[in-house]
Amino acid sequence: MNKKIDMSVVVPELVLLKVERLGGYGSVPGLDDEELAAPEELERMVYKQEFGPILALSVMAEKSWIKPNIDGDGDVDWGAFGTVDFDRYSNFDKAKYKADKLWEQLKDLMIRISILNERIPGKAKYKVLRLAGKGIIDVEDISDWDVWQLAKLYMRALRLRKQVTELREASRRRKERRVEAWLDSLG
Repeated sequence: MNKKIDMSVVVPELVLLKVERLGGYGSVPGLDDEELAAPEELERMVYKQEFGPILALSVMAEKSWIKPNIDGDGDVDWGAFGTVDFDRYSNFDKAKYKADKLWEQLKDLMIRISILNERIPGKAKYKVLRLAGKGIIDVEDISDWDVWQLAKLYMRALRLRKQVTELREASRRRKERRVEAWLDSLG
């Protein structure tokens, strides 16, 4: 359909229509597009709502006197703690750190052992574990799957406990040598 604007000019009606382009993520009647939240902000809000309970769970505290600052994005702001001087003055004990991590693994392993232990009735399992711990029987010779799995976890727990004890003892000896050297330097 054509429409006459003047007596002499005929303009098609399609040219007179105004095309309105919507924003990239929609609009709300009565609100300017600048007042609406950006898609990234909406996504952040959804993630915060979905994962908020998980992020609110308590975390086992590190045994350290260093408490780094957390910036607005949730990243660690190390500040002066990221410098070479801080590394030089800090007494980070690798053996103690490794012992603590192995201790955490041992605690998790003990939970698994207790769960598996409840599945196996009777007291014969303790005799099998004692014989396996002394090396009298081989774990691979156990035919019952649950007892075999329990014995494997038990042997691993014994190895982890031994490693933790050795690492903590090495850390203690290192500290003693450091204190002795310091005392010798004084007097």
